[in-house]
This record gives sequence, C-alpha cells and structure tokens, in this order.
Amino acid sequence: MGLKILLDGQLLEKDNAKISVFDHGLLYGDGIFEGIRAYSGRVFRLKEHIDRLYDSAKVIMLQMPVDKKKMSDDIKAVLRANSLSDAYIRVVVTRGVGDLGLDPRKCPKASYFIIADKISLYPDEFYENGLEIATVSTRRNIPESLNPRVKSLNYLNNIMAKIEGTQRAVPEALMLNAQGYVAECTGDNIFIIRDAVITTPPASAGALLGVTQEAVIELAGKRKIEVRKELFTRYCVFTADECFLTGTAAEVIPVVALDGRKIGSGKPGDITLKLIADYRKLTKSSGEAIGN
Repeated sequence: MGLKILLDGQLLEKDNAKISVFDHGLLYGDGIFEGIRAYSGRVFRLKEHIDRLYDSAKVIMLQMPVDKKKMSDDIKAVLRANSLSDAYIRVVVTRGVGDLGLDPRKCPKASYFIIADKISLYPDEFYENGLEIATVSTRRNIPESLNPRVKSLNYLNNIMAKIEGTQRAVPEALMLNAQGYVAECTGDNIFIIRDAVITTPPASAGALLGVTQEAVIELAGKRKIEVRKELFTRYCVFTADECFLTGTAAEVIPVVALDGRKIGSGKPGDITLKLIADYRKLTKSSGEAIGN
C-alpha cells in the first residue's frame, strides 16, 4: 500500500491527494505550515507546534478549518494509517480556493492537508564531524514587511538564501537581518557558545522561534548552562568556542566553520555533544502517544 495523505479530513492515496489550481496557497503562498517529528510512537512537542500553527493563522487572519484537538487527532491518524512510529510530519493550511485576485475574502473556506513520511536531512557524518556553513547576501525578511515568526507558505526568502548556499557548496547558509545581525539559517536556528555561555538570536533579529530551539534551551537549563537571547554579529560566530544549529528536521547539529573560518577547535564541542545526547534522549522518552 502507498503513502496515505489526509486532505480536509479524508485519508487518500498519495496520487489522489490533490488541491485546486485556484487555491491561494498555490497562487500566492497564502497559508501556513508546521514541521513536526514523531519518535518511538510519540509526537514530539505536538502542543507547541499546534499552538504556533494557530498563532500564525491568527496573525494572517486565516480562519482555521478545524479546532486544535481535531488537528492533533488527524496528525496521529495519519501516522497510524501509514504505520509510522518515527516520522516527519508536514501540516499545511491554505487560504483555500478563490478567484485570481488577491482578496482572501474570495476564499470561502480554508483547506488543510497532513503528510507523514521518513526523513533524514543530513548524513550521520555531519553530526559526527560538524557542518561548514557560509553567510549569504540574501537578508532575512524584516518584521515590518512579513514577521518571520509567521511560518507562512511563502518561503522564497529562505529559498533564495538556500540557492546561494548551494552555489557555494555548503549544506546550510547563514542569514543576517537588515542591520547586519545574525538572524538564523535557511531552515534552522543558530546557537553560539563562548566561555560556557550559550547565545541565540532573539525573535527581534528576524528569527523564527523554534520548538527545537526552546527544547534545547530547557535542556541547557537543566545542566545549569546560562542561555542568552541577544543580538550578535558574524564576528561572534567566528570567535565562538562552539556553534550548533537546531530545527525539527535537523534536530541538533554542530557547526565547525563559517565562511572559511574554523570555529573553536574545528570539531564539535563538548557542550554541543552533550546537548545532542540530551535531545536524543528527550525525543525518545516524551511526546503524545500516537495510539492504536
């Protein structure tokens, strides 16, 4: 049996799960999404992801087609239908079908779909040896235009940065904001460590507040490691003792060089490795059960 997709509450075979060419999610990127992970039969931080999804909807004045409980139940149903205990889940909500104009009032009903499948963003060697990343010229969206905290379907800002990174033959790229401060990477939050203090950019820098980011901050707190949310520049990354990225798909992954400059020893640092181990342990032991 093939992969099953849940579209507007109905489980369909992958080839039969289709949306209209008049859907404004396709025509204009008018919609929102979340990436979620399931580990060992549990959905990790489901409530936090659902809350962020509905917050994004509220900001763009998108009337959600179902309530939070129904959305959570549907996510679990997709995992069960595909017999997946470990998976990446993509939840997408679009403005729905309308005309060729921009006016969202012409879209009477939002649409949603849920995909669950296996994922491996980076090979094991990157977690063992670390990533080399590069800064790109594409700046992060400014909040006055489109608040980066809204996880919208219009991801061209990140995609243009990803293209630059690919052209420079790096697996991930660093994005600065309009003022030149570090914001985030194309798909991950960034952390630096200096003198056993961890720093990550605040939301005001143009960073999406990550669910994995917050989980790692909590884990650092349990180890009595100070974490700050502060603005910093590339200089701070170059001179850091350690650096790592966090994201739902990437989890926690070390960074060992930026723009040709070795970070610290040029190998994953001790604090980073401890947080990777802590995070993996946390994901295997917490979350909402998928059920039978």
